Amino acid sequence: MPESLSESWEYCLYIPNDPRAVTISRRTLRLILTMHGLIGLVDTAELLATELVSNAVRHTKGPAALRVRWSAGVLRIGAWDADPEPPEPPVPLEQVAEAEDGRGLGLVRACADLWGWQPLTRDGNRGKVVWCELAAA
Repeated sequence: MPESLSESWEYCLYIPNDPRAVTISRRTLRLILTMHGLIGLVDTAELLATELVSNAVRHTKGPAALRVRWSAGVLRIGAWDADPEPPEPPVPLEQVAEAEDGRGLGLVRACADLWGWQPLTRDGNRGKVVWCELAAA
């Protein structure tokens, strides 16, 4: 594995509650992965980040953040938002194949190697992070 792929790194993009933040997050993620030589993960990572960030922007009222971390051959993508409520459980894709919405976490579950969520509390602020992982092939 080239040295650049064995190094650990992390980026965090703080975003407003604005639908345009989804596109900005997706394009930023593409640039990060391209610059780190992870071209093979770009398409799937973009899909996953789009679903996570759009949920954070669509279903909450406050700011959000996209966090991207590479460590030990695993890419972790997380979306933080200020709402401490857990996300709705993913619906199997075959049940929502024709629906216009409601597929987000089902896509995450289907495309990621691992996913989950956890509540966060820091300095009196509450929220959650919904995350997923992709291992390098």
